[in-house]
Amino acid sequence: MIDGTIPTRIAALIRATALRVGVTPAELAALDPALDLAFLTDDLLRVPTEWAWRAWELIDAAAGPGSGLLATAAADRGGLHVWDYLFTSAPTLAESLRTVVSLRGVVTDPGVGWEVVESGGLLTVRESAPIEPPVVLAPIEEFMLSMMLRRVREATRAQLIPVRVAFTHHDSSRYRSLIDEFGTGRIDFGASHAEITFLDAAALPTGADAQLGTMLRHYAELVLAGSRVIPGERDSVRAVIAAALRDGDLTLDGAARRLSMSPRTLQRRLGELGTSWRAEVESVRHEQAVALIRDTRLPVQSVATRLGYTDARTLRRAFQRWTGQSPDEFRRRPVDSD
Repeated sequence: MIDGTIPTRIAALIRATALRVGVTPAELAALDPALDLAFLTDDLLRVPTEWAWRAWELIDAAAGPGSGLLATAAADRGGLHVWDYLFTSAPTLAESLRTVVSLRGVVTDPGVGWEVVESGGLLTVRESAPIEPPVVLAPIEEFMLSMMLRRVREATRAQLIPVRVAFTHHDSSRYRSLIDEFGTGRIDFGASHAEITFLDAAALPTGADAQLGTMLRHYAELVLAGSRVIPGERDSVRAVIAAALRDGDLTLDGAARRLSMSPRTLQRRLGELGTSWRAEVESVRHEQAVALIRDTRLPVQSVATRLGYTDARTLRRAFQRWTGQSPDEFRRRPVDSD
């Protein structure tokens, strides 16, 4: 499930834009201390959309009107991976845009709704279901629509000029920079949808190769199917606890070393997440105990040893607290009664 996330290609572009306009590495790191930016080279990994919103907020505060266009200027064709090439995945522009919209998850949060609308000679690409908070609508909409225009021009090899560009935000102070980018003064603010409209462009050829177009679509689908979310800080702590239980070395100091931080820092970060070292150890033990009792025939003493308990009685008391049953009663219960 990748809703609520964006791909690393976009995250890397946002981060680079932030640094270019004067946002400091420390400010970016503070957005999510668990986000290891070294992961941003893996096209199958995704980061929380909320991280992007907060980064955009920093960018807009530093750069002001036109801040979204700065990211567009840095995104050469191919910089957004397979999505850039989906604009030439079908014979006509309208067909290619429908593919672009249907596979939008390779470049944005799948929760964002986009649609392609044809009406008479007008071809519109519209954000139909926005999810962005108002504070970052302006730079994100600038980026999305300007990227759409650039890729449409590349696909058709024509200097298309939109007949209308619309933004849902009301910041008309951005008007001048937008005229230069979109090549038109027909720009509306406070619209019901963010959208860009072209005249007599739907049937424009993209020079697509039918076989290559099919391969591109299939590849994009595979990217989406194989994508996974970068673990959050709490997930990382739980993974370390699970590994420590397997190794028989469950201590706060040991876990902190594995996470490359001091014990005090680990405790502080857990507190910021609304939990504690003791609570997370208890949670991991609960999860593993249920799985071992349900899925194996290991004696309770062996399960207790695996979970770092000194004896079976301690595990039995904990298991009763977690499930309201003893391990033996739980094991006798039919699986489909969970």
